[in-house]
Amino acid sequence: MGYYRVCAECSRNLDRSSYSNNQWLNKGPGESRCASCVAGGGGSRSVNTNTVDPTQTARRNNATQATFTQDALNNPFAEGSFRYVAKGRYTHGNRAGEACVCKWFKTGGVIGNHFFESDIQSSNMAVTLITKWNEKRFINRMVKINLPEVWTFSSGMWQGQKVLQEPFITNYEKFNSNTGWSDDSTPWPRVMQAVSHFSYHISNGSNLLCDLQGGVYNDGVVLTDPVVMSMEGGGKYGPTDLGSKGISTFFAHHECNEFCRSDWRKPRDQRSYFRPTAGTTMTNVRQVPTRRSRAPMTSIYEG
Repeated sequence: MGYYRVCAECSRNLDRSSYSNNQWLNKGPGESRCASCVAGGGGSRSVNTNTVDPTQTARRNNATQATFTQDALNNPFAEGSFRYVAKGRYTHGNRAGEACVCKWFKTGGVIGNHFFESDIQSSNMAVTLITKWNEKRFINRMVKINLPEVWTFSSGMWQGQKVLQEPFITNYEKFNSNTGWSDDSTPWPRVMQAVSHFSYHISNGSNLLCDLQGGVYNDGVVLTDPVVMSMEGGGKYGPTDLGSKGISTFFAHHECNEFCRSDWRKPRDQRSYFRPTAGTTMTNVRQVPTRRSRAPMTSIYEG
């Protein structure tokens, strides 16, 4: 009983984890405010009529060329479930001098080309859904997302090969996956869980944005490589789109927190069809490994 308290601002009865130590220990019942209200979300009473332009949500390359050392390309500094990531630097454009990354898939040929298309499609849908989140002002920080572009090698042994190009993200961490796994230990991961839940609500139960990962900055968070799962099924958003069963699995493991709202919709089916893992899960994909040292990559990319 003592581990729940009604927030003095939004009047929701929330557990201890929804309050900071200062609010819980020093303010006490009747005065303490939940983390969402302290952050400026205003709880369920928050009303906002301002619009957010999608360009405020999307973080773009704003460059035309970048350079990568051969060592960086032959020895990627990071890799996900199905991509390698190399770090370089923009050389031409508004971001000249800034760090960037290029990503290529661990599969090759036609399968890789399909991944590029689904990645761009998922990122564009993510911009739409996150823009709607930002418009609601649930928190007083912006959520942005890298919007990648497909760049092509202009010379060298890999001339004509394609990569996904986007700005570099610092303080990288993963918040949730596309199989119901999540890290709810600190406020930002809980915000991301709410973003996923909100995406289902605001899309009228059609889509769910998940596999959220990126970097936390002092004025917000920047995401990359999102997964969009569709109730239409059939991998509408690529092989990481686990369809209605993936959406059901998210809600099977999701516990609403102080950043969620009680009136947000949920699916009827909330059974778990996948084992929750931190990695990204794909379906119906035959892997065709590509050696990282296959060939030296050119150091110049053009949009």
